[in-house]
Amino acid sequence: MTPESMLQDLLAGRRRALAKAITLIEGTRPDQREAASVLLTQVLPHTGNAIRIGISGVPGVGKSTFIESLGMLLTELGHRVAVLTIDPSSSLSGGSILGDKVRMEKLAANPNAFIRSSPTGTTLGGVARRTRECMLLCEASGYDIILVETVGVGQSEITVAEMVDFFLVLMLPNAGDELQGIKRGIMELADAIVINKADGDAISSAKRAKRHYENSFHYMRPKFDDWTPKVLTCSSMEGHGVEEVWDMMAKRYNEMLDSEFLHKNRKEQELKWFDTAVSEGLKHLIFEDPEVIQKVQALKSDVAQGLCAPYTGADELLQFIAGSFKKGNR
Repeated sequence: MTPESMLQDLLAGRRRALAKAITLIEGTRPDQREAASVLLTQVLPHTGNAIRIGISGVPGVGKSTFIESLGMLLTELGHRVAVLTIDPSSSLSGGSILGDKVRMEKLAANPNAFIRSSPTGTTLGGVARRTRECMLLCEASGYDIILVETVGVGQSEITVAEMVDFFLVLMLPNAGDELQGIKRGIMELADAIVINKADGDAISSAKRAKRHYENSFHYMRPKFDDWTPKVLTCSSMEGHGVEEVWDMMAKRYNEMLDSEFLHKNRKEQELKWFDTAVSEGLKHLIFEDPEVIQKVQALKSDVAQGLCAPYTGADELLQFIAGSFKKGNR
């Protein structure tokens, strides 16, 4: 299938075509990268009309249940929802669980929803290398709300926060003195914190946690001058509170849209996207060179044998690469 024919199927909203397009842009072969580049250029005029939401949270907080509950609500309201989930790949085998369709059975069967799991691979922080491009393809295919679930390992939250319009962090009711291990940096990234599983005996502790996080925000510099992060409670299992979470996010999105801040913020994100793509491209370009590979292996051997300090070896490699560029070898 050519990029041109794939584009027509995408614009027609065919889910099979969207799945194939994502597989194409996740490909690593030169012919796949070339076709993906053509397709992404063609879809650009048809993108930018969706609300992009990042969702993260501590282990066991119920991200999948929350996303399914939110997704079902949104489809009932007439929206088309795309869920992009990032699965942790094994550092040993490269394998990935890819089980989100099992965990979100109802949403996966919904004709107005699309769920795609992508392995993190070797991407720093656990964010799939092509998540941003996947968002564009989903928008071109008519999905007006994009939900990106992070793997929840720290760095991934920063990466996702830089590609979405609203970043939501899910927390458990039992806040505790240690803030459940959440880092101050993640708190500063959050546009809102939602305390999930606020049901049964956990309702009172959820209310205490809500006050706890609200007080914490008073001591932090706000992410944006015109927005104070909100703290809400909900039970995605029972369904209550999820609609209030959506109303809060929709209100914020409309405020950003009216003030033109949304357009400005997305342009800044695109420039960061460009810088990241250049860095990744240079890395692949350089480390595919046979001479560089040979030099790396030699220096690694020296470092392993204690003949060379790691930083000294790295500096020597960089000088070698720079020298090769100056000679016009690359």
